[in-house]
Amino acid sequence: MLSPNDKKLEKLDPFYRPSVAKQKTSAEIISEARNALRTVRTQRPYTPQEDQRKLFGPASSRTSENRPPSSFSLYASSFESSDSRSISGTRLSPLELKPKAPASPTTEEDPCLSFPKPPVDPAKIRRISSARARLFRAASQGPLLPDRTLPPAERKKTVESKETVRMGNSMMKINGIYVAESKAIGLVKSRLLQPTDEGGLSEGKEQELFKGTTSLPSPLRNGGDQVKGRSRAYSCLNSSDPSRPQTKAVSKAGLQVKDTEMGADDVFWNTRIIPILNKLEKGGDIEMVCAACTQLHHTLEEGNMLGNKLKRRNILLKTLYKLVDVGSDPLNLKLAKIILALKVSRKNLLNVCKLIFKISRNEKNDCLIQNDSILESLLEVLRSEDLQTNTEAFLYCMGAIKFISGNPGFLNEMISKGAVEVLMNLIKQINENTKKCSTHLPNSGHLLVQMTATLRNLVDSPLARSKLLSVGAIAQLCTVMGQFMSDKDVCTNIARIFSKLTTYHDCCVTLANDSRCYALFLNLINKYQKKQDLVVRIIFILGNLTAKNNQAREQFFKEDGSIPTLLSLFRTFYKLDLHPKRRAGEGDEQPKEQKLQPQVEDVLIKLTRVLANLAIHPGIGPAMAANPHVVGLLLTTLEYKSIDDCEELVINTTATINNLSYYQVKNSIIQNKKLHIAELLLKLLVSNNMDGILEAVRVFGNLSQDHDICDFIVQKNVHKFMIALLDAKHQDICFSACGVLLNLTVDEDKRVILKEGGSIKKLVECLREFGPTDWQLACLVCKTLWNFSENITNASSCFGDEDTNTLLVLLSSFLDEELALDGSFDQDLKNYHKLHWETEFKPVAQQLLNRIQTHHTFLEPLPIPSF
Repeated sequence: MLSPNDKKLEKLDPFYRPSVAKQKTSAEIISEARNALRTVRTQRPYTPQEDQRKLFGPASSRTSENRPPSSFSLYASSFESSDSRSISGTRLSPLELKPKAPASPTTEEDPCLSFPKPPVDPAKIRRISSARARLFRAASQGPLLPDRTLPPAERKKTVESKETVRMGNSMMKINGIYVAESKAIGLVKSRLLQPTDEGGLSEGKEQELFKGTTSLPSPLRNGGDQVKGRSRAYSCLNSSDPSRPQTKAVSKAGLQVKDTEMGADDVFWNTRIIPILNKLEKGGDIEMVCAACTQLHHTLEEGNMLGNKLKRRNILLKTLYKLVDVGSDPLNLKLAKIILALKVSRKNLLNVCKLIFKISRNEKNDCLIQNDSILESLLEVLRSEDLQTNTEAFLYCMGAIKFISGNPGFLNEMISKGAVEVLMNLIKQINENTKKCSTHLPNSGHLLVQMTATLRNLVDSPLARSKLLSVGAIAQLCTVMGQFMSDKDVCTNIARIFSKLTTYHDCCVTLANDSRCYALFLNLINKYQKKQDLVVRIIFILGNLTAKNNQAREQFFKEDGSIPTLLSLFRTFYKLDLHPKRRAGEGDEQPKEQKLQPQVEDVLIKLTRVLANLAIHPGIGPAMAANPHVVGLLLTTLEYKSIDDCEELVINTTATINNLSYYQVKNSIIQNKKLHIAELLLKLLVSNNMDGILEAVRVFGNLSQDHDICDFIVQKNVHKFMIALLDAKHQDICFSACGVLLNLTVDEDKRVILKEGGSIKKLVECLREFGPTDWQLACLVCKTLWNFSENITNASSCFGDEDTNTLLVLLSSFLDEELALDGSFDQDLKNYHKLHWETEFKPVAQQLLNRIQTHHTFLEPLPIPSF
């Protein structure tokens, strides 16, 4: 006689019976146990490494006419002798020379300096001097002073009142002092001609030098040669004829400071720097010159002479500039490092950045760059120089850094030296300037291409990703993408950065929380719909954002035109994929089309992934299942693509259909086309691809809740295939196949067919093999066996004697013992499985055990199965 509890068990309905409102559907139970609505994974788009190092690669949207060159010539003459930096305003101290009366003029003429005429009336001299007219400008306007000889009395007065130096027969008056021409040359070089920061005389110094001069060389005073006067005078002062005594005096005075006037810096210059400069001027083999450059840099650093405050900086730079023409990359790197340390600017800064850029284009020079620590010098340029003034120099500086960042051996060094912070600071400056002025800086787009390409290389490092998050890089990059949306190269590089970052959870969450990104991505898709390299990355990013974030799914779906934009993109690339391929010999375009085919398919793969992820949201999934355009494109893909041709696309499409088939809504297109879908799935079941088979079985698990699909399964002998899959050693395949069998057992007329196919024996074997470690599969097997035993009168007649006894032993052991979990599980996972083992599996197992025991009259002793 049955107990009250046993009688209660007799009235329980089969599991998965759709007609019972309180019972969960098969899809609901599978969703709880195995996440029936699943996200889809795909590979990140591949970016091939460029064969040559250039500012802009072959895929750049820039033409050769509107982008800076990557190849150019650079010589010593490219550098300016004078720099744009402001020079010191220190005035020259007066000459402490006792004047001598000038000798009477002779008839000899110097080829460079004409004899001056006697000075004019002092009163007129004062009037002209007070006007502060520049010497050479006045010379271009004709004679300043009348040519006349002073009376003896006046001449004597002038000599007594002014300090005058006499040598030869020519006289010049400098700052109110009469000086003989030949002697003036030495004085000019040694004391009066103070150098500019980077070599030569600046205009201001020349003006100050000759201010107050009352007598000029005749070529300047004569109107016939006024235009050439300045250049001739300068060339005479800088004559390099070694036979001239003035040249030796100039050279000595220019390099060395007189002992009587030397300070500590002068002594250091004479004793430590000049010997090294002499080595550099003598030359020799490259190794010796490189060693001398290294010594020079260390010595300047020791003497605190780096920067732009060094008095004799021009002499130093001139020597370094001349060595550029040697054309040695190792030497040029050492020269560039010293020149940058001397804080050059403007054109010279541009040229030295170009020099390093040119060297870094050759990958073989990476070891030289690393050994000379030139990276630190380049980062210092970006850190300390003004962006708006030196945009072009920054461009080539960043180009070199981009090349360096492509070498994995530099990543740690770059990050440790603050490359991430420096780059993001520049990007922030560009954003702020664009927002403030409503226009872009010149070359800012070119510069952003280099910076974003560098960041793309840096994000491979976990430390770089951490720093990018800490400085708010993702928000800044979104701003750049919005401001430079018309620049495809910039947007593509940022998309590459995001495609890398969003494969990591923390970065993905940060971008998903920036609500601007969804509209940005949709705008980019609409603007560059046929640009595969950009849109494929945008779609990949959206797939990452919607993979595990329900809020991201909702935000994207609510953006105006989100689904229509995806469908439009799908149609565009679907048509490209269907483009007829040329036969061999029909044209030269065939290789190109064959090469583009995988790229077109890649966009479709990523698109179906986004659709599958969106369908997980309970508010979006039903709407998509009822959208004929969405379902139509998915079914079309299954119709014209085979799993052998494009495995990932077919699997992703099937997974999307699986997610949409979960929703049992009245206006579902999936439900309306369920038989057509079932026909398409048969192709996957008979394939040799286990992933494709698994996806097809999952869809049948949802569709088999419908009576028509159950009939289709039996008619096409799909049920035999499901029973055979229970032999697979793959737990997920066994689980999905068991779900289909569970739905079939709801109909009493199909239980006999399944029993005849040997389904019960296979289910018991699954329970024995996977039950101890997989509560989900064990629970599903017990529910299926429960449906088999709904109208049971004898357990042995239902399950067979052997399987009945095995079930009694298995179920008893599972109920008496704790779940034997794999030792590799972490503690949280163990706790999770233990909880569900107790709450999900044990109640079902206990019901099944009670039913078997109630209708079983004997129990033969059997050994406890080993797990």
